[in-house]
Amino acid sequence: MTSRDRLHWDEVYSHPADEPYPPPDPLLFPFTPPLRVTPSATALDLAGGLGQNALWLAAQGYVVDLVDISRVALTRAQKEANIRGVRGINFYQLDLDESSLEPATYDLIVVFRFLSRPLMPQIRAALRPGGRIIYQTFNTRLLESKPDMNPDYLLRLGELAGFFGDWRILRISEPAHISQIVAVKPVR
Repeated sequence: MTSRDRLHWDEVYSHPADEPYPPPDPLLFPFTPPLRVTPSATALDLAGGLGQNALWLAAQGYVVDLVDISRVALTRAQKEANIRGVRGINFYQLDLDESSLEPATYDLIVVFRFLSRPLMPQIRAALRPGGRIIYQTFNTRLLESKPDMNPDYLLRLGELAGFFGDWRILRISEPAHISQIVAVKPVR
């Protein structure tokens, strides 16, 4: 991404809607591993925007790194966390094209509505063995209703499965213009 991308997303998030704060994505509910023995399990909400997923994960007991390029989005997320009294979230403004993820850092990584193919090897490496990925983003079927979308930011059908096909797949689905996968990294 570029500074232009950051400015774009800051602009998007600088106009709060007159709607309630967005809820967490429903895909999290059945597939987020409950915390049992490890009270300090870590999660990464990658390109998490307003942080609705990070807020929910922190409320479940995860220590969450919320990463986004938009300082405006992160500021709003931090304000919402304070209002709700949610602790355990670290807020990081990062350009993911210029940053790297540390290997074997997270027990859970969630990604919604974001695609960077060059980042996929780092996402895979950033999960600890036995960790889980919950990934959902748009695929090329979106071009049917939005032909001006840049296809570089859309998954090809079956592509997401290819990134994690050697992991234990808990869910894989491509309803309409969305591709989803939930997978567990092998312990080896």
